[in-house]
Parts: sequence; structure tokens; C-alpha cells
Amino acid sequence: MVSEMVSVRNICCVGAGYVGGPTAAVIAYKCHHIKVTICDLNQARIDAWNSDKLPIYEPGLEEVVFDRRGKNLFFSTDIDTAINEADLIFVSVNTPTKKAGLGAGKAADLAYIEKATRRIAEVAKSSKIVVEKSTVPCRTAESMRTILEANSTEKVRFDILSNPEFLAEGTAINDLFHPDRVLIGALQTPEGIAAQRALAEVYENWVPADRVITTNLWSSELSKLAANALLAQRISSINALSAVCEATGADVDEVAYAVGRDSRIGPKFLKASVGFGGSCFQKDILNLVYLSQSLNLPEVAEYWNQVYLLNEYQKKRFVKKIISTLFNTITHKRIAVLGFAFKKDTGDTRESAAITLIKDFIQENAHVAVYDPKVEHEQMYMDLSDNLPDTRKNVEEHLTICADAYEAAKDADAVIIVTEWDEFKTLDYQRIYDNMHKPAFLFDGRLMLNAEELRKIGFKVHTIGKNELAGTA
Repeated sequence: MVSEMVSVRNICCVGAGYVGGPTAAVIAYKCHHIKVTICDLNQARIDAWNSDKLPIYEPGLEEVVFDRRGKNLFFSTDIDTAINEADLIFVSVNTPTKKAGLGAGKAADLAYIEKATRRIAEVAKSSKIVVEKSTVPCRTAESMRTILEANSTEKVRFDILSNPEFLAEGTAINDLFHPDRVLIGALQTPEGIAAQRALAEVYENWVPADRVITTNLWSSELSKLAANALLAQRISSINALSAVCEATGADVDEVAYAVGRDSRIGPKFLKASVGFGGSCFQKDILNLVYLSQSLNLPEVAEYWNQVYLLNEYQKKRFVKKIISTLFNTITHKRIAVLGFAFKKDTGDTRESAAITLIKDFIQENAHVAVYDPKVEHEQMYMDLSDNLPDTRKNVEEHLTICADAYEAAKDADAVIIVTEWDEFKTLDYQRIYDNMHKPAFLFDGRLMLNAEELRKIGFKVHTIGKNELAGTA
């Protein structure tokens, strides 16, 4: 029984995506005595994990996977065997925002969570610790527990834990090696606490014990949503201030630096930009909005919804600035977009600001030339066309995917910095300027370039959060 002390020697991770893959791989890397199997129904994804080109780009991930793969780290589509062999099962499947039905546009779609839970219940022949790893709404563990208990027998018991991830894409491996905290929620029963301790001991192979935080299930689930909502709130706050800065002559970098020196506030997540993206922030804020509405807390729901609306406003404001600056039309003009991933050091494009911007440019009948060092071409087409054949044709007519920044900028009317890739800092901007239409406009949506140096070359530079009258060439 799990109420007795459990020693975890075999882990199964259901879901080989951005969370499950790196997390389980690092556990295998740090715990050679534990067999870790990452399983997924997607054969192509598992084949990629077993190949020389992993399906996810993340600094340091290849070293981790290649070091342990075939030793105590395995990737498989044989989910049933992996479940049966495991002492502990991570459920790390996708929880996208619902597109239809009750709560559409805000609530999380838990279909994959339920499917994985039912699979575990159907095939498990021995007691398991089931760990909710996906980002989920509060009380999801209760639903999982209901499904599992309805299918358990005297010989098979299930204990549910919540173990949310707090990874930042681009630094996920370092975040896993040196986490600020590991959060494990459990039912406060003897069995639940024993399961909680078993998972804690896995992490304590490399994480200091004082960084392993134990809570009840519901606190753990809400803490994940709360952390992402608060981080997104900071970004929306500085982005709102960036609009004020542009209107008044204040410099958003200087404002952020001055405010960030207050120890009560701190400097992190006070970098203005064209808007936040990624798999979590928007989804989790909208999830929190839906939760608040469901609990009949309309004022709370509206508060968090405003964080989301400000992010959308920032993207639309940036597009409007570009169009108005280019003499109120970008029809048939070539717009070079540098960056498609939602942030540097990842190939993830989910909710990327680039998607919104490029869709708006195409709607204005512009020709868009895009370059990103890590995003696959097909991913760009899928994101921009929403997998709709008619839309795909229109996207292909207006979009050129380029091999480098110089190709994208050739004969362009404007260059737009959307993703803060380090290589964009060291480009030969004189070469780019020489090959652009004049006047040559450059819009820095990431505050990463030296505007004065670019103006000396001849660029008309516009930077988020900077007053253009203070330095227009």
C-alpha cells in the first residue's frame, strides 16, 4: 500500500512535450538508479526523441538526453507497459484553452487529462502514485481521483499529487537543475503524505530539501496559475507604462530600472516589449478569469482579464504605430519580421506576438519576409493559417520564409524586431540599411538595439517605450 513508505524506482511520464520531455529527462540524468520512460501516442514525436534531432529546442537538453538515453531514459509509444512498470506516473499532457462549448476562450480543455487518467485506471495492475504535472484548473486532481477510485480494486490504489512546473522556456534545463522551489501538493491523509514524501525524495537527489515545498492539493494547483498570472501582470503593467512613456517623453528602460531598484518590487519581468506569449501566460490568465467567474467573483475576473486585454492592446498598438509611420499604408510593401518564436532560445511559437503581427500585416495586404533561427517553416504556416486550407493559400501568397536576416531585409520598407534572439544584436545593420528601400524604418519591439547608432547609419528608428521625438533622424 502507498500509505507505507514508497521507494520510487520506476517513473513513467505520459506526454512527451515541452514539460514532460525535459522534466523526465533531467530526473533520469540526476537519478541514475531510477528508470524513466517518456511515452506518447504520437509516433513521430517519439521517433524524434530517439533521433539525433530532438523535437524540442532547449539549451542543454541534448546533452541531458544523449547522456542517459538507452541507459535509464527511454522513449516509447507503448504506454500500457510503461504505466504497469511504473511506481510513479507523471501526467504531462496538453491542456489547451477550449475553442467551443461552455467556457470557450477561457476554460482549459481537460480532455487529454481525462483520457490519460482513464488509460491509467484501465491498465494499472498495481498501486500507483499519479502526479498531475500539466497546468490545470483548481480541483482537477479531484476529478482525476474520482476516475481512478471508480476503477480501483483492493489490490490497486491510486494516490494523486500535484507537482506543477515553473520552467521558463529557453532556460528550462537550468531551471530544472537549480529550481527556486519544487512544489508538491497532496491530500492531507497518511497515504497522501506518504506519496508526497516519495516524490520529494526523488527531487532531493539534487534539490536542497528546503526548496521542496509541500502543500495541500488545491494550494499547489492554484499556486501555478497565481505565479503565471502575477508574472504576466508585471509585463502588462510595464507595457501599459510604455505607452505613457512614448506619449510623455519618458524612457521605459529608465523607468523600469528606477522602479526595479525598489527591493519590494525588484527588476525581473519589467522589460517592455511587443507583448508576452508562450504556452502558459495567456492560457493561465484566462483560466483564472474563468475560475473567478465560476466562483461568482466578477470583480476578480475583470481584474485578471484586464491583464490579458492589455497584452492584446500592446500588440495592436505596435501594428498601428508601424502602419501610421509607413505613411498610413503597408499595402504591397515588404515588411521584414525578425523572429517568430515567442522568445529567444526556444522554437516554441505558442501565442507568439509574431503571429498576431504578421496576420495583421497580411490583412493589410503587405508582403512579409520572416526569419527565425529555430522555428520550422511548416510551423509558421500552421500558426498563421490556423490549419485552414483557404487561409493557408493566402498566407503562402503573402509570406516568404528566409534563410537569414539579410535575405529578409533585402528590399524591405521596414524591419521589425519581434523576438530577442542574441544574433540580432550583432547583425551588420549597415549592410541591411544599404539593401532596404528608403526611408528605411526599423521598429524595435524588444528594446535590444542601440537606436542612436542605428540612426547614425540612416535608419528611422521606433522603439517600444521611447518617445520618437526625442531622437528621430
